[in-house]
Amino acid sequence: MKLLVLLHEDTDRPGVFHEFLEEDGHSYDPVHLHRDTPLPNLDGYDALWVMGGPQNTWETKEYPWLTAEKALIREAVETRGLPFLGICLGHQLLAEALGGEVGPATTPEIGIFDVQLTEAGATGVFFDGVSERFPVLHWHSAEVTKLPAGAQVLATAPDCPVQAMRWGTRAFSTQFHMEADPDTLSRWLGQPDGYAALQAALGEDGPARYEEAALARMSALNETAERLYINWLQCAAQAVPA
Repeated sequence: MKLLVLLHEDTDRPGVFHEFLEEDGHSYDPVHLHRDTPLPNLDGYDALWVMGGPQNTWETKEYPWLTAEKALIREAVETRGLPFLGICLGHQLLAEALGGEVGPATTPEIGIFDVQLTEAGATGVFFDGVSERFPVLHWHSAEVTKLPAGAQVLATAPDCPVQAMRWGTRAFSTQFHMEADPDTLSRWLGQPDGYAALQAALGEDGPARYEEAALARMSALNETAERLYINWLQCAAQAVPA
């Protein structure tokens, strides 16, 4: 497969998924929207991934490319039926692109918290082989407040009801960062703005505690990520020619 991967910050990359894709012989073209890289035509791509970032979906004046990005997501998912995977900001952008709504989170989630599969999540392909309740890594202060028509919630939590979502048969997204690996953490904490944001949210020692908690669970987090990656490929195979 050849994937198009949309990026919004140098610190937010495919992470552990890069390793999975490389091992399976798949390739991807990264597009750095925060560097004002033009969006390419979707011709020739087998799937679209949209990663996380510090922007908010409604900040179109500050980041004008968000409008074009949402249009591309809508074209990919609605018009072309391309397999899609969205993470954190990518999850929120999928919701807005398809007619849903995103707003400030009532309770921002920063750290490792459990999510619970819904009935649709527990019986579907995307979370096959994953426990009905499992820990994930969070860092977000916005959330999906209204689902797009036809979307299903696959995982939920008390402070953020839409933790994972499916639209149609090939578009999936998660509010949590299943792509995170040690390098991802290093990049996040090495960015002054990100480090300061963790301190503001969690206290002076917040960055150290965040990193410690994530690294302590990293093996389990990456195992879940690999399972979801395999499951996503199974869903994507329905759309990609052999």
